[in-house]
Amino acid sequence: MAVRKLKPTTPGQRHKVIGVFDDITKRTPEKSLTVGKRSTGGRNNEGHLTARYRGGGHRRKLRLIDFKRNKDGVPAVVKAIEYDPNRSARIALLYYVDGYKAYIIAPNGLEVGATIESGENVAPEVGNALPLSKIPVGTLIHNIELRPGQGAAMARAAGTFAQLTSREGNYAIIKLPSGETRKVLAACKATVGVVGNSDHALEQSGKAGRSRWLGRRPHNRGVVMNPVDHPMGGGEGRQSGGHPRNRNGLYAKGLKTRAPKKQSSKYIIERRKK
Repeated sequence: MAVRKLKPTTPGQRHKVIGVFDDITKRTPEKSLTVGKRSTGGRNNEGHLTARYRGGGHRRKLRLIDFKRNKDGVPAVVKAIEYDPNRSARIALLYYVDGYKAYIIAPNGLEVGATIESGENVAPEVGNALPLSKIPVGTLIHNIELRPGQGAAMARAAGTFAQLTSREGNYAIIKLPSGETRKVLAACKATVGVVGNSDHALEQSGKAGRSRWLGRRPHNRGVVMNPVDHPMGGGEGRQSGGHPRNRNGLYAKGLKTRAPKKQSSKYIIERRKK
């Protein structure tokens, strides 16, 4: 996997850095595993705008990703590595020996033709999904469940991974991509390996139009608004000073927004790094 920097033939090309698609082996998605996706444009069911700066964008189809990996004991063959417009990582198309098809997030190093499995008795190899209790300490993992059977919730973006550091009774201690160290039940599943397409972090848009293709409209700052629209708005000329705030008047930088008595705090051993 690599990136491609274009020659500055136009202003939009000058700073553009895009990923290459050498790892893609199939151009069209599996029809049985795709559904249509309707764009809301930031509107609710009454048609009122509830989320600003959204709208437009290219039409997409949702790929149904198997985050639960509950086909235990049934091996599958990787048939293709595909592009998914809804996420930064690549996805892999699996054909199980019983005829079942599924998409999973493709880990780094997974190749077409490889055989992968899930369950308690499988080897801790790249692409295999197994409980944290069966994964060797020190292994790099992704697609981690928070509750057994819930489906993968953590470390799913391109290039991310967590590390299984130790175990304490019924819990496994994992270090997450954010730097947070927390306990997770050892019965929760995780997939061995690092999420692929790690060079996604090196990409640069190059022009405003690419944000519009992604459905992101121009975002105007609070300081250029009027006082009726934003706490930081108004003033003759440009005003300096004052604490950065959001539209509702709450501090926008440095204010802790996590509830102090949140139940899950007892599972967090070390907070994420600033």
